Amino acid sequence: MDGNARIFPRDFRDLAASTPLSYGRGSDNGSILKFVATAQPTAWATFWQSIFRFQREKVNPWIGLRNMLGVAIPLATGASIGNLAGGVVGTTGALNVAFRDSASPYAERARQMILASFIAGFTVFTGEISGHSMLAALLVAAVWTFAAGMLVAISDAAADVGTMSVVILVIYSANPASLRTAALAGTTALGGGLLQTSFSLIMWFFRRRSPERRTLAELYLELSRTARTPRVQGTDAPPATAHSLLAQTMVASLGRDRSAEAERFRFLLSQAERIRLGLLALGRIRGRLGREEPAPAECAQLDRALEVIAEALDRIGKAILESEPPSFAGLDELERIGQALRSASGTPQISETLHDARVQVDAIGGQLRAAADVAGENPPDTITEVAEAAKPWRLRIGGKVATLVANLNFQSAAFRHAVRLTVCVVIGEALGRAMSFHRAYWIPMTIAIVLKPDFGATFQRGVLRLGGTYIGLVLATLFYHALPDTIWPHIVAVAVLMFVVRCFGPANYGIVTIAISALVVFLFSISGIPANEVIAARALNTSIGGAIALLAYWLWPTWERTRISETAAQMLDAFRDYFRAIRGLYTSGAPQSRLDRTRVAGRLARSNLEASISRASSEPGISPEKVAVLTGMLASSRRLAQSLMSLEAASSSAPPVRKAFEPFANDVELTLDRLAAALRGADVNLNRLPDLREDHHALIQSGDASRYALANVETDRITNSLDTLAVEVRRWLELAH
Repeated sequence: MDGNARIFPRDFRDLAASTPLSYGRGSDNGSILKFVATAQPTAWATFWQSIFRFQREKVNPWIGLRNMLGVAIPLATGASIGNLAGGVVGTTGALNVAFRDSASPYAERARQMILASFIAGFTVFTGEISGHSMLAALLVAAVWTFAAGMLVAISDAAADVGTMSVVILVIYSANPASLRTAALAGTTALGGGLLQTSFSLIMWFFRRRSPERRTLAELYLELSRTARTPRVQGTDAPPATAHSLLAQTMVASLGRDRSAEAERFRFLLSQAERIRLGLLALGRIRGRLGREEPAPAECAQLDRALEVIAEALDRIGKAILESEPPSFAGLDELERIGQALRSASGTPQISETLHDARVQVDAIGGQLRAAADVAGENPPDTITEVAEAAKPWRLRIGGKVATLVANLNFQSAAFRHAVRLTVCVVIGEALGRAMSFHRAYWIPMTIAIVLKPDFGATFQRGVLRLGGTYIGLVLATLFYHALPDTIWPHIVAVAVLMFVVRCFGPANYGIVTIAISALVVFLFSISGIPANEVIAARALNTSIGGAIALLAYWLWPTWERTRISETAAQMLDAFRDYFRAIRGLYTSGAPQSRLDRTRVAGRLARSNLEASISRASSEPGISPEKVAVLTGMLASSRRLAQSLMSLEAASSSAPPVRKAFEPFANDVELTLDRLAAALRGADVNLNRLPDLREDHHALIQSGDASRYALANVETDRITNSLDTLAVEVRRWLELAH
């Protein structure tokens, strides 16, 4: 065989060493699978880890401070003017809208919080006028809860708004009022929500694009860290994936904004994406150059180039934050390194590898100069690259309605969740009213909060809700007797507890339940309800509501493991679209917008699979063997994603496409299509997939090995990843039946 024989065996050894499940077509992997399965944590171990995990990166004192003010001011105002009841209603609106506050772009944050404010006001009004009749209250609760449950099909944010509205509805339906009083209460709740919104948006007038700027800066800083440690394992996620996804979401929220600053952010994101691809390719080239035929001098030059790139990215990231031009002259050195690589000599294999390295260094240098030019100022007039315009609001609403209609069947997890939630909330509401429990609305309220579409979230919230409630009630009792029996210390207690909820709560749900339980006790004490009555009623009703929710999920579960096949199929479809766009780039010059769109879609689909596997791993009944197969499938998908991105990055310096590439590309697309079809239950013989290894053999024989070295290596990795995925998909389907 030609020079590629020296490349591939080592790559395969690296894969075997780093991949949890490394299969070859036709090999016996039983012993490997058993070994990996024994190393996997049990479902219950994963479940308890998720309960006690504290995610420090989610702590946000600024959000805690502004939400604290939004909750405390209505109470303080009510106390000052002698209308505590109105203050409590205003605080209710502010409290619920606070959970829609975030670090998202101001425009998106404003839409979500204003919508939540109106929903809170309307829900308070509806609850109070429907609470006069038990039949009317149950009917309204059923319709409202089903609609809220179906919002899971749209997004997690929409589902959270739905849950919030159910909680408000059941609370205020327990306090029926006249039409006039209900309208006044609804308006007051709306005012509290808008007050909370104003605190969240106040900096919009001073730093209009602060969230977008901060997210882009963090992306460049993460790329800087990537450049300093460029060599990634084949099964690692591509570098800066999470930061890139967040930046894509932030910039997409700009919609049709065509201001100079919005165009600047789009341009900076575009350059960051290309630098990210270049760093991935350069890191792989550096690893191959040092591994196959060591060239110490050239490796040192590449290491220095990566240091220069890292420093430039760090300066650009800081410049974006400060809106000042970066001060850095090291890009001249990058040009000198490119010239040195251009003049380096060696074997044909080394020469072509150095050529690929030089192309990537030159490309990244140009992208860094472009990013530096616009990092601290408005982009030049020559910039024409813009994001796709946002869809008109009519189309967006129409799309969401179509999604909801499509999910109105028992095959939909969202529909099953909505039915389960509706039945449980109605049962909880009816039970509380029939038994005349004190504060009976805590039963359906707990059900609405605890019951989620998947097992992990339901039982995690159930355990934390019950445990946190009891701890919170004990703490509230101690604080209540320690504080002076006047209004103002209790208002301060509510404010402090609200800060804890919103600052530290996102890091662990147990903190939310503990602080909220204590907060509610003080809120009711301000309203004149004795604390001992609140504590006893809440403990009893929360226990009943939690038990109903957990029992319902036990009787009619929706297992995440039953949805993994479809999620994995969607990922393979996205990879096929991305590969097709890359193929078009090599053969006919596909538009950059299509490449960007398919790359982001593939990244999102892979993230969805990762989240789905994480949820499934915490479910009882899923064996360590299944978890091992899923872990291997995810590792292979990461390796495939890396190879596809490296092929895209190398397109600028690629030699002419060989004829043998066409049958190889056709079979890659066909393999991805058949694997996706098999995961969806189609009758596909996975033992008779296209022979990608033979296609690849023909490909590497069809051109000069040194000239096509990079393409040969990356297509080999694609072949190996898909062969491995085929074995893993077949094994998963066997275990799933």
